[in-house]
Amino acid sequence: MKESQSSINPHRGEHNTHNEELVVHYKINFKYVGLCTVCIPLAALLLCLLTAYILQFDDVHETHCKVFNILPSISAVTGISPQRYIWRISIALHIGPRVIISAVYNAYQLNMINPSADQDVKARAQLWLNMSFLLDLIEAGSLCGVTYISNRENYPIHEKLFITFMVSSLTHMLACIKGTKIAAETRKDLESVKTGLKYKKDLFALSLLCTAGLVIFFIQHRFFCFRMAFSLFALCEYIIAAANVAFHLSVILDFPTEELMVGKFTVRHSTDGSGDELIAHKKDD
Repeated sequence: MKESQSSINPHRGEHNTHNEELVVHYKINFKYVGLCTVCIPLAALLLCLLTAYILQFDDVHETHCKVFNILPSISAVTGISPQRYIWRISIALHIGPRVIISAVYNAYQLNMINPSADQDVKARAQLWLNMSFLLDLIEAGSLCGVTYISNRENYPIHEKLFITFMVSSLTHMLACIKGTKIAAETRKDLESVKTGLKYKKDLFALSLLCTAGLVIFFIQHRFFCFRMAFSLFALCEYIIAAANVAFHLSVILDFPTEELMVGKFTVRHSTDGSGDELIAHKKDD
């Protein structure tokens, strides 16, 4: 579809150059969509944790070691009934908008690359940004997997999906940071992304640190049955989940004023005798 560079009225904008008009059926603030997308699973997780801890304490603390623990894992509180239904509904509401946000952010960052920059630098920026997009999709897919295949139903598959989620989440963070930085370098405008990059790097470092703790405490629990090891493992899980939410929130905040719209272009052919405009639907080119 051809688009004019002329200004568009938010509700019924006119393309003067091509005699086109944009009719908007629905629009919503993109940042609001993003905030809801991020907060829905976070709120559901907190609800699952609180209700399971208060009402089903023994069920969520049951492990093969039979040692004392005070904090259940995410898999434990989202794998029992009725919490599993709350968690699954939240992920169902989360995944669709998340894929849209990922696609929009990838397109936004690719458009921020300076077309007149060095070809090698542009190619590296595009590589990192496209890799970030792919890893984000893998992360979303593995999140679906660990949600709908619980550790109580099929532990081996759940474990592999959890590892996939962790690896894709960390590598997505790294690729996003690298891609954003190189894209800014093509514009010679690192200052504009300095604050956002520092925030993302801090969250990435926190996630790496907690992932190391996750592995150490899992080994202590699984093979040595250390007292409280599983609770420390669970604590690392919750910190990683919070860092993941905060990282995606930082991405969403890069769109403070953008709108998500559904609409169509129309073309004015002529005017009738009374001076009224005759509008025809414009077909995609």
